[in-house]
Amino acid sequence: MPIELLSEIPGGPPAIGPYSPAIVAQGRMLFVSGQIPLDPAIGGIVRGTVAEQTEIVLTNLERVVRTAGTTLAQVVQCRVYLAELTKENFAEMNGVYARFFGGHKPVRTTLGAQLLGFDVEIEAVVALD
Repeated sequence: MPIELLSEIPGGPPAIGPYSPAIVAQGRMLFVSGQIPLDPAIGGIVRGTVAEQTEIVLTNLERVVRTAGTTLAQVVQCRVYLAELTKENFAEMNGVYARFFGGHKPVRTTLGAQLLGFDVEIEAVVALD
């Protein structure tokens, strides 16, 4: 089965560079590019608290996953990038993250990273049925 690019995400932000928002590999795995707090309604990055940015990031991630025909319950791995990896920022992100994923707990790594004008980015790998 070939690789399928998901380049249009209904209601989601467009890619802002030479990459795809997501790729389905072999019909079995969905690889989602890092989602940022880009609000498609305003066409720009939302600068707010880490919690507010995480809300937008995970909403965007959920839109990508739904476009592929699945849900966040199929996410197997996330990588979270925080511009400032502090206990406070981690707690803010983690509270929103826990609400989105509920009892489902994919493997996750959280890293401090130099980000371009925002505080949170999350990428994911999703198992497809």
